[in-house]
Amino acid sequence: MDSRRFGKYRVERDVLDEQRLEEVTQRKSYTDTHPSLTDRLKDSVRCSVPKLKRCVMSSLPVLYWLPKYSVWDYGMPDLVSGISVGIMHLPQGMAYALLASLPPVFGLYTSLYPPLIYLFFGTSRHISIGTFTVLSIMVGSVTERLAPDAAFIINNGTNITTEVDVTARDLYRVQVAAATTVLGGLIQVVLGMVKFGFVGTYLSEPLVHAYTTAASAHAVVAQLKYVFGVSPTRFNGPLSLVYTLGHVCSLLPQTHLPTLVVSAVSMAFLITAKELNSFLSPKLPVPIPVELITIVSATLISSYAHLNSNYTISVVGEIPSGLSSPRAPDINLFQEVIGDAFALAIVGYAISFSLGKTFALKHGYKVDSNQELVALGLSNTVGGFFQCFSVCPSMSRSLIQESTGGKTQMAGLASAVIVLVTILKLGPLFQELPKAVLASIVLVNLKGMFKQCMDIVKLWRSSKIDLVVWLVTLVSTLLFNLDLGLAGSISFALLTVIFRTQMPSYSVLGNVPGTELYVDIETHSQAREIPGITIFHSSATVYFANADLYLEALKEKSGLDISKMIIYKRRQEAKQRRRERRAARRAKRQAKREQRRAQRAVKQLADAPVFSVEEEAGHWRNTCVVEEEEDQGITERMNGTVFVIPATPRTPDGQCRWEYLKGGDPDNASLGWMSEFQDGDTTTLGSSSDDTLSRDLERVSLGSLGKWTWDIHSIILDLSTANFIDTVAIKTMRNIFQDFSEIDVDIYMAGCQASVVEQLERGDFFSESITKQCLFASVHDAVLFCLNHRGATSFTRYETSLVCMKFR
Repeated sequence: MDSRRFGKYRVERDVLDEQRLEEVTQRKSYTDTHPSLTDRLKDSVRCSVPKLKRCVMSSLPVLYWLPKYSVWDYGMPDLVSGISVGIMHLPQGMAYALLASLPPVFGLYTSLYPPLIYLFFGTSRHISIGTFTVLSIMVGSVTERLAPDAAFIINNGTNITTEVDVTARDLYRVQVAAATTVLGGLIQVVLGMVKFGFVGTYLSEPLVHAYTTAASAHAVVAQLKYVFGVSPTRFNGPLSLVYTLGHVCSLLPQTHLPTLVVSAVSMAFLITAKELNSFLSPKLPVPIPVELITIVSATLISSYAHLNSNYTISVVGEIPSGLSSPRAPDINLFQEVIGDAFALAIVGYAISFSLGKTFALKHGYKVDSNQELVALGLSNTVGGFFQCFSVCPSMSRSLIQESTGGKTQMAGLASAVIVLVTILKLGPLFQELPKAVLASIVLVNLKGMFKQCMDIVKLWRSSKIDLVVWLVTLVSTLLFNLDLGLAGSISFALLTVIFRTQMPSYSVLGNVPGTELYVDIETHSQAREIPGITIFHSSATVYFANADLYLEALKEKSGLDISKMIIYKRRQEAKQRRRERRAARRAKRQAKREQRRAQRAVKQLADAPVFSVEEEAGHWRNTCVVEEEEDQGITERMNGTVFVIPATPRTPDGQCRWEYLKGGDPDNASLGWMSEFQDGDTTTLGSSSDDTLSRDLERVSLGSLGKWTWDIHSIILDLSTANFIDTVAIKTMRNIFQDFSEIDVDIYMAGCQASVVEQLERGDFFSESITKQCLFASVHDAVLFCLNHRGATSFTRYETSLVCMKFR
């Protein structure tokens, strides 16, 4: 049994509609809360010392945390963390450069320059900027599309054999990668400056996980040629993964066995060492640098065993020592890579911000989404001038930086120093490193990515829609390549959001006895529906995409067949007009007969003839029999028929009160009434008569004749879930008010947010007939008002229990 003690509260107040609420709360006008565009522009260009200081601090976060940096508290943890991450940068940088189809040294450049730029502009203290699997394979798809091997084939002298000009090919691929990186960085900077940091929120977690899993599959296929020592053709465009994999499988009989042995030994060693590292990690102050040990060991073995010359195993080759000078990218390539650059910008930012937000929540600081976009963009832009390819944080390196005690961005400086020393002094030592070892490092590191497939089981239990998003993202990225797959995945994810708002759940609410709470009567057995009142609730906001569905659901939940009622009323109106015309013609004929009788009487008196009493009596008897037979025929046709007659004279504005009657005598049974239509746009009808005498009369059920009875006098629209309302929804609400008022059913709105009320005001929703007195602060306020206004005589028992409660 729950041991918690719940408190009680008792509140007594008046029922508040929107007009009364604004008076009590002294609501400010729209102009007071929303400055004009001119005022906002003036405020944005107005300069002051505090504002200038905030602007500089937000643009250069290093000026905020560097003066407060404590060497004694943070120096040693940042140094240890930076060295650990720098050691990881070396193998990952060279391995991921192969994914980008670039020489390994450019992976080292990518691990050097961008982290230094992020040091000054980034706001996250624990993420490690550098190479990343997904972005590397995305860059590789661009470089191989624009610089395929077939474009650099040269003839081998007089022989008929051909070979690829590797030097020219790699040089052009570096230019393509640099141009793509610079353009993607500029896109990120522009988006950050216009405060577009929220764009990353459109990449949901299921979408990102499925996309990275599919990108990992692309990475695996790209590394198979290094694992098996074959040279497959690289395809581009849709289904390129399938074609490339098929070609690799067809080349398996030509597998280079020494290369395969090196790959198998490297992967076995990496997997065993990583598992051992995970097992001993609680006892080790610093994780064992497994990748570094692997490449050092493989380099030594390859160098002393001459694997390249003796067994023709492909090695990294020449690694130039020193730093290259910056070069401007080829702007002519921008138009060819703009789509890929935008995809790189969005994916890189999404991964960066999600990792940064995770560590920020864990350690209690804030990450600025827009500044992160600018920092990542500058890292890519500046790095592109130094022949780097696109960067973002790596989960493995960031976890190492955080777990080894890293406190600030200075850890990135320490890791950059390690990479710099390697480039300047140690680079040539890795020239004999087999490419199969780097490919093995990539494949083993992708194990964590493929573990994301376990999301399928979790999503199946929690959310089928998220599962569909996951599967669609995976399949589209696998089949339509990385750029088209990302675009299709985001589009499909947005469609699911639109679908869920377009097809929300609708319900009728009932009161929880003894409280002011209202819940769905279908899912809560103790909820009690208030007689005469229908409380209609939608789980989503009302806007143009679901306005018609909202109206249809309201008709269904209220139990009123609107279309048939409109047709029936118009038919009865036409019948009534025909009856009036027939009655007018009968009256006219009767008047003429009376006139002729009077004329004959005058003439007979003037002539004074002698007549027989019996003849005159027979003549009058025949005339009366004819009239009685004519009236009796009309009466017989009206017996057993339900029709509509006007109960009150037509008013000057064209309105009159109509009654549904059964039988030939209009005074026999009154079953309800409704007002005549004002225009042809009316689409909603339904009402009840509160006349206590008519309740005992025979009711006509909804059947083949289309006759209705109902007992609803008020409908409350619960709009507490609406955060906005557009012009289409405003028109729909206005029609609902007008249509239901025609049949004497009152419509009220409850729980409207202040922004929704403002939008209703700007949309000219309120008028003389629809005022703010129709809007209430809560559903309970509206219920109490309805019971006081319309239910005092009909529902006394419920009225007493609810009115006396008054939010206790």
